[in-house]
Amino acid sequence: MEWRDLSVLITGGTGSFGNRFVKTLMEKYKPRRLIVFSRDELKQMEMRIKINDNGSTVMRYFIGDVRDKERLYRAFKGVDIVVHAAALKQVPTAEYNPLEVIKTNVMGMANVIDAAIDCKVKKVIALSTDKAANPVNLYGATKLCADKLCAAAGVYGREKSTIFSVVRYGNVMGSRGSVIPFFRQQAEKGFIPITDPRMTRFWITLDQAVEFVIKCISMMRGGEIFVPKLPSMKIMDLAEAIAPSAEIDIVGIRPGEKLHETLLTEDEARRTVEYKDLYIVNPSTSNIKNENSSHLAGKPVPEGFCYSSNENNWWLTVEQMRKLINEPQGQDHFFLRTAIA
Repeated sequence: MEWRDLSVLITGGTGSFGNRFVKTLMEKYKPRRLIVFSRDELKQMEMRIKINDNGSTVMRYFIGDVRDKERLYRAFKGVDIVVHAAALKQVPTAEYNPLEVIKTNVMGMANVIDAAIDCKVKKVIALSTDKAANPVNLYGATKLCADKLCAAAGVYGREKSTIFSVVRYGNVMGSRGSVIPFFRQQAEKGFIPITDPRMTRFWITLDQAVEFVIKCISMMRGGEIFVPKLPSMKIMDLAEAIAPSAEIDIVGIRPGEKLHETLLTEDEARRTVEYKDLYIVNPSTSNIKNENSSHLAGKPVPEGFCYSSNENNWWLTVEQMRKLINEPQGQDHFFLRTAIA
C-alpha cells in the first residue's frame, strides 16, 4: 500500500489507540490526509498541541459522534480508509447504562457502515475485543453485534467496492482504564485488590496494536477477523511485577468478568487459519460468497481449537512484564518481538 496517496480517518481518534495510531502514521507512513473524528474538543486541542504538525495540511479534526449519521457522511467524504476505534468500553458503565452503550457500539457501527458504503470508502477496519468472543457482559455483547454487522456489511458493501474487516486483541498495556495504572494507584495505598488469583489475561503493547492494525489494513479482503498471537500472564504475576511488597486483597470476581480471556472460540476455529504471527477467521460462506475473500494460504487450526489465555503456550514472566511497564513504549523487547510489525 502507498499510504502517501491515501486519505485516512479514525473514529475515537483522541483515545489511547487513536493518539498512538496518528503519531505512527504521521511519522512512518505519511498519508495524504489524516482525519481525527471524536466528540471531545479539549482532547482534540491537546492532540493538536502534542502532535505539533506546524500548520501541515495533512491533519484534520472533526468534532462528531458515531451516533450522528449525518456528521459521518460529511466526515467520510473523500476518505479512502476508516479505522473505527470509537466505543464505550468500560464494563461497569455498560452494565449500568446499557442502552447508551448499545447506541454507540452497535448503532454507531451501523452508521459507520452506511456512511462508508455511500461515501465510497475503500476499506473499513473495526477494532474489537476479546470480550466479544463468548461474551458474558453487555460490553462484550455489543462488540459481538458490531463484529457481526461488520461481517454482514461485506454482502452489500462489496457491490460498491467497500470492504469491512475486524481486528480483535486483548488487554493493551498503558491504555486508559486498563488494570496496570489501577494497580499502580492501589499499590501506593499498600494493597492490590485481586478478584480471583486464578485469573489470566492476554497482553499487547500499544505500539504492537497500532502496527498490527496497519498490517491488517494491507492484508484485508473483507469479512475476516484478524487475531494476533499474544503472550498471556497470570494476574498474580502482574501484581508482583507492579508492586512486589504490596498486600493482596482477594475481593471476588465481579459480575460480567471472566476468569480467562478467549480470542478465538471453537466455533470460529472451523473457519480459522494460522500464520506465523496471527490467526485469521475467514468469513462464512453465508456472508460472502467469494473465494477471493478467504485467506487460504494459512494452515487450518485443529478441530476444537480454542485460543484462550489460560491454555496459551506463550507466557510473560514477572521480570519481562516489569520491563514492559517501566520502560517507554516503543522499546524493542526481544520477548515480544514478532512479525506483527
